[in-house]
Amino acid sequence: MSALAQAPAALPVQEAGGTPPSMVARMTLIMEAFQPRNGKLLLDEIAARAHLPRSTTHRILEQLTQMGWLEHTPEGYGMGWRSLRYTGLDNGHSQLRAEAAPLLHSLSVRTGMVAHLAVMDGAGVHYLDKIGGPSAVAVPSRVGGSAPAHATALGKAMLAWMNPERVDELFREGLAPATPRTIADQAALYADLNRVRQRGGIAYETEESFPGIACVAAAVRNRREPVASISLVGRAGDPMERVAPMVLHVARQVSAALYPNEPLRQPVRV
Repeated sequence: MSALAQAPAALPVQEAGGTPPSMVARMTLIMEAFQPRNGKLLLDEIAARAHLPRSTTHRILEQLTQMGWLEHTPEGYGMGWRSLRYTGLDNGHSQLRAEAAPLLHSLSVRTGMVAHLAVMDGAGVHYLDKIGGPSAVAVPSRVGGSAPAHATALGKAMLAWMNPERVDELFREGLAPATPRTIADQAALYADLNRVRQRGGIAYETEESFPGIACVAAAVRNRREPVASISLVGRAGDPMERVAPMVLHVARQVSAALYPNEPLRQPVRV
């Protein structure tokens, strides 16, 4: 896969009609359309970025999808499990993404909001998926990107189900503020995580990670620990409580699909 990520200057000379003569060259142009990895792209967007005919683009996309280099959802085309594995972005998350993707799409369609799937990465969250159509452009996050866990609803939804000792370890060097509204005190963070548990796992944040953004999230988890979280993103001032039950329901659906024989443990209050 590394060969597909080379700069376009390495492509062979194009034919008179403007289309590269090699299938490998055409595939390279299509894969380059996803750099940087910023979510899903529609067929017409890929064809325009690759400067290839729409029919040619569609044929190659279908072949790449069948081989796992790309995935095709109702939201568009995105990086597939094989691409993510070879670029080090998958880390065994392909099944998680596959279970969550259609539910994320449904959440986004029903609410008109941007839906995220993320996992913990040290003291931050790592975005595995982002679905939201044209509105996704206004949300400053990207697939493969990261954000401080304590500043996001995604992160707090997972931190709430971790042992306090683990949370202490993650933030032993303090809580760096992302915005003026970020929780920067450990006692205040623990109080917020306790509220998450009291709500059954629903986490909120308003302008703590990005100005003008509000978010509600819930964790995907097994009997022992959180493994991911799902969120909806709106504008600051939007009634996120209205969509919170939908987010929690989807998180529980993904949990049940991934761990059908592992009932969730009860909240631990600290």
